[in-house]
Amino acid sequence: MQLLVTVILTLWVSSARGQVNPCEFPEIKHGLLYREDKYRSYFPAPIKQWFYYSCDENYVTPTEDFWHYVTCTQDGWTPEVPCRKHCDMPVFENATAIITGKPFRPDDTLDYQCLDGYENRDGSKKGSMVCGEDGWSHLPTCFKSADKCGPPPAISNGDITSVTLKVYYPWSTVKYQCQAYYQIQGPKYVTCSYGKWSEVPRCIDPCVLSEKIMKEKNIQLNGKYDKTYFIKSGNSIDFKCKSGRKAVTSVESFQALCLEGKMEYPTCK
Repeated sequence: MQLLVTVILTLWVSSARGQVNPCEFPEIKHGLLYREDKYRSYFPAPIKQWFYYSCDENYVTPTEDFWHYVTCTQDGWTPEVPCRKHCDMPVFENATAIITGKPFRPDDTLDYQCLDGYENRDGSKKGSMVCGEDGWSHLPTCFKSADKCGPPPAISNGDITSVTLKVYYPWSTVKYQCQAYYQIQGPKYVTCSYGKWSEVPRCIDPCVLSEKIMKEKNIQLNGKYDKTYFIKSGNSIDFKCKSGRKAVTSVESFQALCLEGKMEYPTCK
């Protein structure tokens, strides 16, 4: 009987404590409790107890004041979301906001219009941006119509790696590549800037092995080259004299270097 009474009293005391002090230390997402080190020992807190807090950058309190307070209730802390994300009015370049307001909440939309003589990438004059948890979905990209570029320049024995468009907007970038065995020289990436493309690369010719010349020079390939007939510019290939023949040119000449489609062959007799 005494044990039963003890258990009942223990449960009643625990329940009473739960009603009086139902709030543990508040973990404020994107915010900070005022002097939390000092007040941490005050928890669990009783009902109606309140504490000041502030929000991190780009977050605001429900009243949009710098300081606000959380209050302990029977159901926990209120407000349930102490700090809400907001987006400041962005700095527009070549555009103006159609409507203004501050701050903007998540999912709020801000409409903008390009200045005269400017347009978006899709050719439109207007656009919208959305406030999200990471800030604005994008910033206006209004460009001068005259700053657009046509298709990128063609190069011999090479091409761009993407589908060619009729129009490219400022700061668009394309990548060039050369045909097999051709060596690219210059920038692989070129950019549209103020209506013109930056410098394009060129494709350097490879050297083509000539069996006729090798026969005339009494030489053959030295090593396994898997029936190589093309050598990229800047690469070298080893030769040796055919059986029974002797070198006429220097030892160094038997390691022939290809330079822009030209190569000196060694000679044997």
